[in-house]
Amino acid sequence: MTSQHDKTSVAAISIFASAGMAAAKFAVGIAIGSLALISEALHSSIDLVATIITWAVVRVSDKPADEEHHYGHGKLESISALGVTALLYVLAGGILVEAYSRLSEGTPPPTISAVPFVVLVIDIIVNLWRARALHRAARETRSQALAADALHFASDVMGSLAVIVGLILAALGFWWGDAAAAAAVAVMIAALGLRMAGSTVQTLVDRAPVGAQEKATAAIRSVPGVIDVERLRVRMVGATTFIDTIAKVPRTYPIDRVEDIKRSAQAAVTAAFGDADLTFAAVPVARDNETVRDRIMVIARNSGLAIHHVTVHDLGAKLIVSIDLEVDGGMQLDAAHDIANTLERNIQEEFGEDVEVDVHIEPLEPELPFGIDATAERVRTIATALAVYAADGAIHDIHNVRVRNTDAGEIVNFHCRATPSMSVTKVHEQVDAIERALRRAFPSVKRVISHAEPPRA
Repeated sequence: MTSQHDKTSVAAISIFASAGMAAAKFAVGIAIGSLALISEALHSSIDLVATIITWAVVRVSDKPADEEHHYGHGKLESISALGVTALLYVLAGGILVEAYSRLSEGTPPPTISAVPFVVLVIDIIVNLWRARALHRAARETRSQALAADALHFASDVMGSLAVIVGLILAALGFWWGDAAAAAAVAVMIAALGLRMAGSTVQTLVDRAPVGAQEKATAAIRSVPGVIDVERLRVRMVGATTFIDTIAKVPRTYPIDRVEDIKRSAQAAVTAAFGDADLTFAAVPVARDNETVRDRIMVIARNSGLAIHHVTVHDLGAKLIVSIDLEVDGGMQLDAAHDIANTLERNIQEEFGEDVEVDVHIEPLEPELPFGIDATAERVRTIATALAVYAADGAIHDIHNVRVRNTDAGEIVNFHCRATPSMSVTKVHEQVDAIERALRRAFPSVKRVISHAEPPRA
C-alpha cells in the first residue's frame, strides 16, 4: 500500500505542475484575449489552491488517533474537499457571468496563433499524467482528498479540449466560439463540484458506503463461533473503515475463546476492507443444541464454581442431576453447604422445581507443592513397579516416568500406551487400577498422574 510519504510526494509534485500550467495558460489567454483560455487558467489556479490544501491535509489526516480525536484525523480530507468544491462553484459562477456579458455585447474573437494550441496540448498531457498518478494513489490509500484532486485534473483535460474547440470556432469566423467554450468550461466545473459535493457530504454525515454493511456482516459471520450478527454499523473516517457490531456467541464458551473470536473477526474485516477498525461486543446466547450438561456448566461458571463429574439421568417425567462441587478444603461445612444449596436453586430455576439435584462437596485439589527430582535409582524402582502392575492389563509400554519429592510426599508422573479402540472409560479404569496399586505399595506416594496415548504409528 502506498505510504504516507508517497501520498505527500504525489501531492507536492502536483503543486508545481499546477502552478506552471496555470501561469502559462493565463499569460497566453491575456495575450490573445481568450476568455476560454483565461477561464481554464483560473480553473487551474483553483486546482493549484486545491492541491496545496491537499498536500497540507494528507500530512495531517494519517496521524493516529489522540486524546481529542478518537477516530483519527481522516475527516480533514472530507472538509478540505468540501472547501475546494465551494471554490469551484464561485469560479464557475464568475465565468458564466463573464461569458454571458461577452455574448450579449458581441466581444471580438481572440487573436489566433499556434501558441495557445501548443500550451493546451502540453496541459492535456500533464493533466492526464497527474490525474492517473493521483487516482492510483487515492485508490491505494482510499484518500478522499487525493481522489478529489485527481478528479480536478481529469476535468482539466475536458476543459482544455473545450477551449481548443472554442479557439477553432473563433478561427473559422464564429466570434461567439471563445465565449461559448468558456461557458462550457464553467458548466464542467459546476458538474465536477456537484459530484465532489455529493460524495463528500455523504462521508461527513457518516453515510455507510454502498455494500459495506453486507460485506462486513458476511466477514464476521464467517468467523467460527459467531452464531449471528445482531447489529452492525459502518462509518468511514478518511481511509479507515470503522465497524461497530454486536455478535451472538455461544454462552458455553470461556472468555479466552470469545477473545479468540474477536481477534478472528478483526482479521476478517481487515482482509475484507484493508484498513478497518472493529468494535466487537459479544452477546452470549443459548444454542439449540445445548445439552443439559452444557447448561449446568454455564450456571456453575457464572457463579465462579468448580464442578466436575456431572451426571444427568432423564427419567422422562423427572430430571436427576448429580454434581461434584469443589470448595476450599479449609472452608467450614455450613459455608460450603450454603454454596451447594445456591447451586441447586440456580439449577432448579433453569430446569424447573421438579429437577432433583444432589451436590457432592469435596475439597478443591490444592496446588502441588514445590519439589525436587528424586534419584535415578528411585525413579527406576517406581518404573519397574508400574510395569509389573500393568503387565496383566491392556495398558503397556510404561515410559517417561518422573518422580518428585515434595513436603506432601512423592509425586509420580508417567506415560503409557493402550489399544486405540479402547473407550476412554475403559482406559481410565485400567490406569486407575495401576495408580491405586502403586500407592498401596509405596505409601510415600502422594499423587500419581498418568497420560495414556495410542501406540506409535
